[in-house]
Amino acid sequence: MKARNAIIGASAGIATGFLVKRQLDRYQTITPEKALKQAKESFKKEGPISGSWIYMKPEEIEKDGLMYNTYRGGVTRNIDGASQQYEFYIDIDTGAIIDSIETAS
Repeated sequence: MKARNAIIGASAGIATGFLVKRQLDRYQTITPEKALKQAKESFKKEGPISGSWIYMKPEEIEKDGLMYNTYRGGVTRNIDGASQQYEFYIDIDTGAIIDSIETAS
């Protein structure tokens, strides 16, 4: 009888843990490292990247009348021997690039 109760208890614990993890994954925001990786993949579609950075502290920005929680970062690309720098804002919740601008080298 004790073994049966232990098996039932362990099964219930595993099932509960699985459900809780699923819910946490649904509402978890992306990390700065993952945000930078996604941004670099987007910029690499236009050409090679020679450097990148990201601020770890989230910032709130307004774009087209909407407020977004974002990470701010940048990438550097060498095009025809000249460095071009781009700054971007990436949404913490979705990983989408909200805004991207070319900055002075």
